[in-house]
This record gives sequence, C-alpha cells and structure tokens, in this order.
Amino acid sequence: MKTPASTELLEALLTGAAPIFHPNTGEKIPDDGELSIQLSPSARAGLEAPRYCPICGRRIVVQVRPDGWDAVCSRHGSVDSKYLDR
Repeated sequence: MKTPASTELLEALLTGAAPIFHPNTGEKIPDDGELSIQLSPSARAGLEAPRYCPICGRRIVVQVRPDGWDAVCSRHGSVDSKYLDR
C-alpha cells in the first residue's frame, strides 16, 4: 500500500489535538466525551494501537511490531508509535 503524502495524522497526534473520532471504535466523540460502548481495560489505558483515524473515522491499516506499531490512514497519512513514545 502506498503511503499518502499527508502528515496531518502525525501532526494531530504530536500536537495533542482533540480527536473527532475515537481511535479504537471509530465512533464520533460527543461533546460530553461519553462513549456509548465500553472499552477494554487496555484501550482505556491507551495501550492498544489505533484502529480508526481520529480525524475522519475511517478504518486505518495498522501493523503491530514487537517494538510498537505503524498506522496509515488513506487520507491523513501515517504515524509510527515511536514518535509518540508508546
């Protein structure tokens, strides 16, 4: 899969921008921040790799490695967990 040229996803994660969509469920985050489903303990702790783009809510391609993960959104670019210290 060709990596998109956009760096919007990486920039959003590095700057700590509030996500529009939840990275584990793809659900739009309501203004009150309450999700309608329960997350696993590891997802609540932020230990799971994202499965959905926090900007557009699209499913992203994730490759989990022994030392972290890579995630690619077809519209917003890619990010490597090494940049996030995770």
